[in-house]
Amino acid sequence: MNIAGLIKRRLEELGCEQKDLAAAAQVTESYISQLLTGKKSLPAHNRSDIYGKIGAFLKLSPGELAKLAEMQRREELNRKIKEPAQPLYQEVRELILRKCKSEKAKQIRLIFEKEPFGEIERLITQKLLGVAKGVAKEEWKNEAWLRVVARLNHRSYEEVQATVLEFLEADIFSLSVQNFVYFLDPLIESWDIDLVTFGMKIVLAPELGRERMKQFEFVERELEPAAAEEPGLGEFLQNASLSGDVTQEELVFLKRLRFRNKSPSALYYYRELQNLRDPLHFRAQGSR
Repeated sequence: MNIAGLIKRRLEELGCEQKDLAAAAQVTESYISQLLTGKKSLPAHNRSDIYGKIGAFLKLSPGELAKLAEMQRREELNRKIKEPAQPLYQEVRELILRKCKSEKAKQIRLIFEKEPFGEIERLITQKLLGVAKGVAKEEWKNEAWLRVVARLNHRSYEEVQATVLEFLEADIFSLSVQNFVYFLDPLIESWDIDLVTFGMKIVLAPELGRERMKQFEFVERELEPAAAEEPGLGEFLQNASLSGDVTQEELVFLKRLRFRNKSPSALYYYRELQNLRDPLHFRAQGSR
């Protein structure tokens, strides 16, 4: 049985209605209705607590609904992969072009029209969507941020709260007009692309984006020769009392350290790790 069938059956058995379920899950009745009719994609279980709330209201076993949702999502993904890619809605393309720097918009429009949903259009759409989703992923549990999005779109907080889950699951082949209007439009102020290097600059709206600008470069570079691991780093990593809690990001930093005519010890790497973690060694962002 799929999620929609299970939810409908339990609602009937409990004598409850969709509006009761919507209130318990803290989403709109419209969202529940579209979820049950397949008009809304199922959110990933690790991005939302909606399955826990629905499961508790329907008196299902803990984790049962999330497990079923993940199985159904995998089936839908496999089906999508086998289907041929479809171009974006014309309205979405127009909205993307509207955000393009005015002096470049005409040239980009000609490229889009000559090769609908070709490599350039997919590249631009992917980068714009990736930036917007990155911000939304950081902020989707931030009530203040969601309320700003709701205000800008003249929607209720509950509507936006439900829609952000759908947006986080969107890709360039399923990006809807609603996705764009609710999130990309208020988040992205403008974008530009260098058609020689394919570098992109994306300017974010100050009200919703923590960073003002995102810049992406596509430049061919020579690969650096692989460097042998320092013996001291190997000893450091083998000693759990020194490196037991090192993160992947910290490890990448330590591996990039280079030395000439010196061979640092395991203790050096431990102290370097502590220096990296000590906030006293770094200025706050924005300070000089």
